[in-house]
Amino acid sequence: MPIFPKISLRPEVENYLKENFMNEEVLAVSSKQDAQGKFEALLNHLSHPPSFTSVRVNTHLASVQHVKSLLVDELKKQLNGLIVPVLQHPDLQDVLLIPVIGPRKNIKRQQYEAIVGAQCGNAVLRGAHVYVPGIMSASKFMKAGDVISVYSDIKGKCKKGAKEFDGTKVFIGNGISELSRKEIFSGLPEMKGIGIRMTEPIYLSPSFDNVLPSYLFLQNLPSAVVTHVLNPQPGEKILDLCAAPGGKTTHIATLMHDQGEVIALDKISNKIEKIKQNASLFGLNSIKAYCFDGTKALKLDMIENTEGAPPFLPESFDRILLDAPCSGMGQRPNMACTWTLKEITSYQPLQRKLFSVAVQLLKPGGVLVYSTCTITLAENEEQVAWALKMFPCLQLQPQEPQIGGEGMVGAGLSLEQLKQLQRFDPSVVPLPDTDIDSLRDARIEDMIWLANKDCIGFFIAKFQKCKSTLEKDPPK
Repeated sequence: MPIFPKISLRPEVENYLKENFMNEEVLAVSSKQDAQGKFEALLNHLSHPPSFTSVRVNTHLASVQHVKSLLVDELKKQLNGLIVPVLQHPDLQDVLLIPVIGPRKNIKRQQYEAIVGAQCGNAVLRGAHVYVPGIMSASKFMKAGDVISVYSDIKGKCKKGAKEFDGTKVFIGNGISELSRKEIFSGLPEMKGIGIRMTEPIYLSPSFDNVLPSYLFLQNLPSAVVTHVLNPQPGEKILDLCAAPGGKTTHIATLMHDQGEVIALDKISNKIEKIKQNASLFGLNSIKAYCFDGTKALKLDMIENTEGAPPFLPESFDRILLDAPCSGMGQRPNMACTWTLKEITSYQPLQRKLFSVAVQLLKPGGVLVYSTCTITLAENEEQVAWALKMFPCLQLQPQEPQIGGEGMVGAGLSLEQLKQLQRFDPSVVPLPDTDIDSLRDARIEDMIWLANKDCIGFFIAKFQKCKSTLEKDPPK
């Protein structure tokens, strides 16, 4: 049963998503009532966290078993001796899964309270403590050491520094204040650390803040699937076209045993610095990260010599990952999205620009993987249909491992084509209640099955380029 209200959306955005999930092709194979129920289930799932926290092991520096044993010890400390299983994913050998315990329904609400921003609230539901910048309001007499109840301001209406807030707020747990109200709102730039240490969160999930930083990368399960689908090989030249924050970039280099060349592009400079830091932390030398706009990554003339830096000559890469900028409507938990319909629908043209560049940069015989963390048809199946029409040189490929469900009808793709896609749709399972007792009795294969289903919303398509695009002008 949902413990939180379904994700709050602007009416025009909710109607747009409803049209996606109740399109003519859907209604031709299922009743309107069933389609409506599935859509409502999806909206409920989006406001709740996934059932498992997934982390990827840096197998370049350590074995999975060694890191797993270190993580088990760390979790015992964090959870005060509570034994929570750590599972190795059978199809993604470098991924470890930790069940999330919750929702915990008997937590007593305290006299003092703090209101945090929606993004901060989402992070708390996935195991984070509350950092000072995320605190919007705190009770008038709150002191360091007080036990306080924490609420998420899901509509973004609370004014910074308020002493009380009567707007829409959702209880996410209790914690101990590390600072007084006066210190939190002092405006001093050094006030950036933990403001409230969560002791009784509604969902009990481990914190990975600075936990085994050279060995572990916190990564949603489908995001780890993507790189395995790309299947990078030692010695290849691979492009991660929209690379930030770099989780998939470091994963590519790791699967290649750090042999070859991984080029990472992003147009925001501090994100590129983060990718470089992660590469260094993971001991990876094959990654070269550049602050560059991916839509301009194709070199249009042969005169300028950029010596390995972007832009690149056509057909330069063996494999390309396009984890495209998207509306992010599959991210969980997300209790409220304030975006307009114009913003939600603005990504399709940008994705097509990037895709066109990727096709031209890919060698004949090369592999292109396209992925998003959203649920809309326009950014997923419609993009596949467009790509197959615009680029006859591309063939859709089956994916390995196949962990998500098949693609959604509505974009005119054949049933065979839909089976070659992966769409992760959390609404295919009921929202689970997980407690320590249920974990003791659970079978490992059932837990793995749940982890595969109850994750974020995500989409993956894999293409192979069958012939060169140099023989004729590229499509506009």
